[in-house]
Amino acid sequence: MQLEITPKQSRFISADADEVLFGGAAGGGKSYGQIADALIYALRYPGSKQLILRRTYPELDKSIIRQSLAVYPKEIFKYSSSSHTGVFSNGSIIDYGYCDSENDVYRYQSAEFDVIRFDELTHFTKEMYVYLISRLRGANGYPKQMKSTTNPGSLGHKWVKERFIDIGRPEEKHFINGQSRLFIPSLVSDNRFLLKNDARYVKRLENLSEKDKKALLYGQWDIFEGRYFDEWDRDIHVCRPFELPVHWKRYACMDYGLDMLAVYFVAVDDEGKAYVYKEIYRPNLIISRAAQLIKSMISENLTAFYAPPDLWNRRQDSGKSVAGIFARQGIILTKSVNDRQTGWYAVKEFLHPYTDGAGDKNRKLQIFSNCINLIRTLPALVHDGKNVNDVSSVPHEYTHGPDALRYFCVMHCQGAKSETAEENLLPEEFFNFTQL
Repeated sequence: MQLEITPKQSRFISADADEVLFGGAAGGGKSYGQIADALIYALRYPGSKQLILRRTYPELDKSIIRQSLAVYPKEIFKYSSSSHTGVFSNGSIIDYGYCDSENDVYRYQSAEFDVIRFDELTHFTKEMYVYLISRLRGANGYPKQMKSTTNPGSLGHKWVKERFIDIGRPEEKHFINGQSRLFIPSLVSDNRFLLKNDARYVKRLENLSEKDKKALLYGQWDIFEGRYFDEWDRDIHVCRPFELPVHWKRYACMDYGLDMLAVYFVAVDDEGKAYVYKEIYRPNLIISRAAQLIKSMISENLTAFYAPPDLWNRRQDSGKSVAGIFARQGIILTKSVNDRQTGWYAVKEFLHPYTDGAGDKNRKLQIFSNCINLIRTLPALVHDGKNVNDVSSVPHEYTHGPDALRYFCVMHCQGAKSETAEENLLPEEFFNFTQL
């Protein structure tokens, strides 16, 4: 028996992370990779138990079950349509199941599996997925995994994106609370078998609406109705970290509240392109602790450190401003423009893709892949319901990082006159600063 698989399918099969997600675009060979992986696992581990899920049995029957029966050798695999179970000659079992409602997970309450596989994971809720993780158990010593396939979109798009896409670079294991997760992207261009046998498939995908085309042809996860930054394209706006030339100017920008401190460090090259290269994202820090943390993270000479004007307001609890307290720590802030509409338009200008002289797609801003919270939240912003030119402040957690970036972008788009903390401190704060 010989399986024909693509390089991406091979990576999915060999992936050893606790949770693995495979796919992204239509035609990438997701389902075939899933059933091939299930077959290899069943033969490698005699007596093993696997569960393959779709939202409904009709969906399961028309996809995974049919493909399984077409691929698995009949001399070693027998399928029972009454129990929806496949049994291998070595005693390994594959149960084909469904979860159409939240309560359906309790069908598996007393079961135990070595591998649980979700086909089209975005069709399921996060609650279904998390509950079924508890069904991974057994004393046989076999590796236990959640292995899923999906396209972007559908009801589970947001939680799947947050769980697998936003955590860091694809094809790298990321550890969350001691458990490893891995996303393996696959496009139709990665599936040479489909391209060979159905050469017009790509043309049919190109005829879809722009939104569906981005999801199904290009496998883009940052697509949904109402998003503010249509300019965002992870492929061109996110890059791997690289060593920054020493002569590039460095800046920092921040948004501060007790609920979240968000600070970003930005380098600007000789052509005016900006690279966000370092991130501080920490909740529940009082002002002095926030200043101490930032100071410990500054290892470069900063041309300016931008902050919103409200940080110069005298606070009722201490009678001092945030800018003044930062100055006492040796961090001189520069007051940025806080007009929201102007600021968001400035961010759009930096994100806007353009074609350079060589005919290549280019951009004025890139974000290093280690700045995971900015990459997670910036494309998630939506238009405000009352002012289409503004960003919605709900959910508030999404606004901290983008607000900080906005203070940098507006200053560099407009060349606005800046005011330093030293120029704007209350008299007694300036005196204290000069005495440090």
